[in-house]
Amino acid sequence: MPERKDRNSTELRPITITPNYIIHAEGSALIECGKTRVICTASVEEKSPPFLRGSGRGWITSEYGMLPRSTGSRMVREVSKGRASGRTQEIQRLIGRSLRSVVDPQVLGERTIWIDCDVIQADGGTRTSSVTGGFIALALALMKLKSEKVISGAPLLDYVGAVSVGIVDGEPRLDLDYEEDSAAQVDMNIIMTGKGLFVEVQGTAEMKPFSRQELDLLLELGRAGVRKLVQKQQAILQETLPSLFELFQGEPASHATASGNP
Repeated sequence: MPERKDRNSTELRPITITPNYIIHAEGSALIECGKTRVICTASVEEKSPPFLRGSGRGWITSEYGMLPRSTGSRMVREVSKGRASGRTQEIQRLIGRSLRSVVDPQVLGERTIWIDCDVIQADGGTRTSSVTGGFIALALALMKLKSEKVISGAPLLDYVGAVSVGIVDGEPRLDLDYEEDSAAQVDMNIIMTGKGLFVEVQGTAEMKPFSRQELDLLLELGRAGVRKLVQKQQAILQETLPSLFELFQGEPASHATASGNP
């Protein structure tokens, strides 16, 4: 079984978020979680999907992909196969749902924001990194819309972050890398807001079912991990966006997170 030599079971991998990583996108970020690296961009399209036309509401959606050598052996590009895999479609929907959960669609207006998440190096947690980094790209794009007076209200309801947890060799662990994920008896992805509300929980047992007690332990471990990620998001955005408060409806929920009350 894989052992952690560089961190304990409740520690996140080292995380770095570089905002404005791509010059052409309305918002972008490079997120590095351990050895996993994902480029997240936010692109604004001045129209909403057909099912929202005339509603006055906007939409946030996502596309996700992995470079051929982001993994140990070369992956065939999905465009060569003619369609996205089931895994890719699932992750795209997850990212979109997660980011829509913290945006007011009425304030966004009839436009679409595309969040593109491109994995350039994978070592576990690519979908959770995409959610966490995608939020930064989204916030930067929203601030651009607000500064250009394209939108007038405060579109953000909260922060959102995601992290993996699991049971490896009988031990609950936070933020699994690929080796740990491959050996996990339980693998779970947790998406939460800055207020500590759940957006999504994906949990699966491999071979051996897990108990309610173990589930509670993993949820608490994930909650603590997301809190740290949100604090990282807050620090990045406060440094990058002097008028960050203009994006939030009322007081940014991160104030509660930073004080230790999820």
